[in-house]
Amino acid sequence: MRRALVLLALLLVPFQQQPPPSTVYLIEGGQIRLLPGGIPDLLELGLSPADRLLVDGVPYTPEQAVPPEAHTIQIRRAVTLTLSTPDGERTFESAAYTVGEALSDLGLALYKSDFLWPPAGTPLTPGLEITYRPARPLTVSVGETSVQIRSSAETVGQALAGAGIPLLGLDSSHPSETAPLPKDGQIDIVRVRESILLVHKPIPFDSEFTASDDLELDQQGLIQPGEVGLSMSRVRVRYEDGVEVSRQAEAETVVRPPQNRIVGYGTKVVVRSARVGGQTIEYWRAVRMYATSYSPCRSGTDRCYNYTASGKLVEKGVVAMVRANYNAMRGQALYIPDYGYATIEDIGGGLPDGSLWIDLGFSDSDFEVWTGWVTVYFLTPVPANVLYILN
Repeated sequence: MRRALVLLALLLVPFQQQPPPSTVYLIEGGQIRLLPGGIPDLLELGLSPADRLLVDGVPYTPEQAVPPEAHTIQIRRAVTLTLSTPDGERTFESAAYTVGEALSDLGLALYKSDFLWPPAGTPLTPGLEITYRPARPLTVSVGETSVQIRSSAETVGQALAGAGIPLLGLDSSHPSETAPLPKDGQIDIVRVRESILLVHKPIPFDSEFTASDDLELDQQGLIQPGEVGLSMSRVRVRYEDGVEVSRQAEAETVVRPPQNRIVGYGTKVVVRSARVGGQTIEYWRAVRMYATSYSPCRSGTDRCYNYTASGKLVEKGVVAMVRANYNAMRGQALYIPDYGYATIEDIGGGLPDGSLWIDLGFSDSDFEVWTGWVTVYFLTPVPANVLYILN
């Protein structure tokens, strides 16, 4: 009996059911499907060199043998991307999950100061355009201080702002803030400031003369004292790195206008009598003048002049004055102490300093030298047109 049972068991072994093949799931493009046939030939999956293949989470290549107990096969198909860098533009394929991972696969090391767009954590999508600018070392000099920075900015201004060294107000840089980053990596900043100074300047007053009936002839009196005016101007002072480089005066404003000094000159004629040099005279004007003397052949020229400007002979009793006085008072009767009576008949050059001057005439035979101050009396009658101010 026992032998019969063993024989029956041996006969039934070939007909027992074989164990089913392993269950394998294929994950691709977010889809999961069951592969009822078990482990496939990986070469049959149509993988490109850039695709990624994971078997149970472990990277595989199509040529590798897959263990029979594997449960999942995951395929990540590569997408085409465009990468723009300062060196140009290129396209490449990547099956990475993010932008940062794709660039890392290209051997690019990313740093905080690099420029990357889209950000490193952005998932890859077909046709995605990536811009990458690696940061460059730069030296920023402000006066005597230098700072080392790294920047991936496109312009000098952006690089300085990103480093916390922005241009403020009137500051300038070399290269300019709109220029691209310099090839030599050197950026110079000039700190500029301006201040406004208020400058006060006195305005001098003028003197003017006016006729006064209250004053006697040849007298002067102060009618209005002069007052200095005041102007104010703004001066813009420019400093570069703390050193003054320019000053520019802006519009000037008159704060207080000057007030002219007004002097009155006398126009009141008073006739007086006096005993002078043993002579009793009646006069309407007495003036101190510097006296000199001349004769026909002592007139200071290289020839002799026998006649005066009025046509009279040059002799004692004719006198000369500057042209303005002669024109206004030709023929005016005078009395000069120690000289005597005379009339204005001739023209002379006057004194360099403009002092009142009279030249006493003589003939060559009775010539006397005169140099000094004398009082000249203008005798009556008073002319119809009085020259109020002598020249």
